[in-house]
Amino acid sequence: MGQPLPAHQRNSVVSMIDKIADLFALPADGDLFTLALTHPSYANENRESADNQRLEFLGDAVLGLCISELLYSRFPDADEGLLTQMRAQLVNTEWLAEWGRRVGVSEVLRLGRGALVSGLHVSNNVVADAVEACVAATYLHSGLDGARRVCLQIFESALDQLLANSQQDPKSELQQVVQAMGVGLPVYEVVATSGPAHERSFDVRVGVAGQWLAEGKGKSKRAAERAAAARLLEQRETLLTPLAAQSTNGTPPSR
Repeated sequence: MGQPLPAHQRNSVVSMIDKIADLFALPADGDLFTLALTHPSYANENRESADNQRLEFLGDAVLGLCISELLYSRFPDADEGLLTQMRAQLVNTEWLAEWGRRVGVSEVLRLGRGALVSGLHVSNNVVADAVEACVAATYLHSGLDGARRVCLQIFESALDQLLANSQQDPKSELQQVVQAMGVGLPVYEVVATSGPAHERSFDVRVGVAGQWLAEGKGKSKRAAERAAAARLLEQRETLLTPLAAQSTNGTPPSR
């Protein structure tokens, strides 16, 4: 990991390694944990060493499965489209890197000398890859139940925020937002229905200020409207904010 450290710094690093290994329920001196922290730059400079890229590949899939399970159980009324969007909000490089830096993963990465000098230990991609590799190491060491526990630990606060945000009806929230912007009221329209009568599916679009802006799908018209409103709220900066300066008479968008 570069030049030898003074004794007190070595002790600090060892303590941090022990802490992070404990977070992932891994033995601190185990091969899997060591491999998960090994960046390709270190492996390139130490030919006998492998890197964490294969573990990162596996960890990405394990994270996706565990978060999908969590969302499925915590949001029983969310449709497939909304669940997909929520998963994308959670499982992303920025959040994984933020969490990894917060718990100290960035401080114990095994990096090559050049990578250390260039500051790669604070790179979002590098830290996020190491977190995913550690998740994979937990999966291989403790199985899916162990990986589930780690994933909940990583995403618990973000999941709580998602749950809190979901308590408000997206249609009500959207109406409040567009009224505050002075661009009229949202307008909803069913654009398609499919499936047998006992299992009908609805496609609905939502419009503001004369423009159709987002679509949603649901098992009822109301659920589809909620999904459309939620999608538009997620894109408010790019789709709604530019409308704020435009005048509107509140009429439905033209077809």
